[in-house]
Amino acid sequence: ITAAADAWARGATALPKPWQPQKPVLPVEGLRNVLITSALPYVNNVPHLGNIIGCVLSADTFARYCRLRGWNTLFVCGTDEYGTATETKAVEEGLSPQEICDKYHAIHADIYRWFDISFDYFGRTTTPQQTRIAQDIFQRLLARGFLLQDTVEQLRCEGCQQFLADRFVEGTCPFCSYEEARGDQCDKCGKLINAVELKNPQCKLCRGVPVVKPTRHLFLDLPKLEERLEPWLEQSWATGDWTPNARYITRSWLRDGLKPRCITRDLKWGTSVPLDGFRDKVFYVWFDAPIGYLSITANYTDQWERWWKNPQQ
Repeated sequence: ITAAADAWARGATALPKPWQPQKPVLPVEGLRNVLITSALPYVNNVPHLGNIIGCVLSADTFARYCRLRGWNTLFVCGTDEYGTATETKAVEEGLSPQEICDKYHAIHADIYRWFDISFDYFGRTTTPQQTRIAQDIFQRLLARGFLLQDTVEQLRCEGCQQFLADRFVEGTCPFCSYEEARGDQCDKCGKLINAVELKNPQCKLCRGVPVVKPTRHLFLDLPKLEERLEPWLEQSWATGDWTPNARYITRSWLRDGLKPRCITRDLKWGTSVPLDGFRDKVFYVWFDAPIGYLSITANYTDQWERWWKNPQQ
């Protein structure tokens, strides 16, 4: 309190001058360097106040605080544009997935500008940088033996000549008999569904009856990482600021044992898989989208690794 009163008495002229970062904003030796990302908003809708409060506003508030403290701060975000939801929206509006992304990215950017969200850069995930970095991470995982192949049963529409993503299938819920359940979840009883479990399944695109067929996919071999992950988590829990909920969920995954997780899908709209036998598939959006934080930074500056591979600063 005494220090605050003394600073107040000396007036604004005695305050340190605000930090003026270089352009582009890059880490500076000897300064506190802060990289802020807010959750990437999905591109297939018009943001409303709830989205902004739940997604970008808290990060914007923190970015403004950091800048006021004189910390060297970079704040990036962008639209998440690949995946089934974009394809579904494209079918609804009679546009291509790329046209949907271009349309809604512009809407998002305009709304955030209107709210004066202080992004240093607002990008998107449908860029050559996203493809390059995602495929590079994939190749590194492949070279280190962290990927495996397996066959899964999926619904295929012979009329559309394609395997159907979960959102392109409707049918009767096997649990509560609701007749308009989706291929991933029943909106009536709330239970998660494997699409092949649906009764009387229908293709949402042509209303044909799909058949169950095998298809090969790539999986991230998470059990191989358990031995290295556990000690890292113990250290991170001891030194970091994890919420009780995050700790509980992570512990439950380890307690039950990590399972291989599929990273590819039979879709057209996504980052292509650079491996023979899988070139007609794309990366599952859960694998691809988090890489968007890196690729958006890379679109902001070609020195992006100074932010993402630089723990010393």
